Amino acid sequence: MSRLAPFSLRLTPAERSQLESQAGGMSLSAYIKSVVFAAEAPKYRKRRKPPVAEQQLLAEVLARLGQTRQANNLNQIAKHLNQGTLIVDPVLEEDLKRAVAEVAWIRTTLMEALGVKQ
Repeated sequence: MSRLAPFSLRLTPAERSQLESQAGGMSLSAYIKSVVFAAEAPKYRKRRKPPVAEQQLLAEVLARLGQTRQANNLNQIAKHLNQGTLIVDPVLEEDLKRAVAEVAWIRTTLMEALGVKQ
């Protein structure tokens, strides 16, 4: 029987010391295996994977976020508002309307994907 790749486990110094103490004369790997594979070892539920439709909505939101610079643009607008140097012309007004619509879509889609009632 060929062996599989080793399993790595990161412990704090205190956790390692406690584990070594509990293992007594056994090697750490033998002790961990004996505890993990014991008949009375606790069984945990598998993690619930989100339904495919939710994953698709979340992927669409992330893709849309990656394609835009809305966060940076809104930050720059807020900066100019705070400085009193923002001049609202028709082009900026359209950009603002698009940004607000985009943020509203992201919020609605995220809430739908997460199953939050609005």
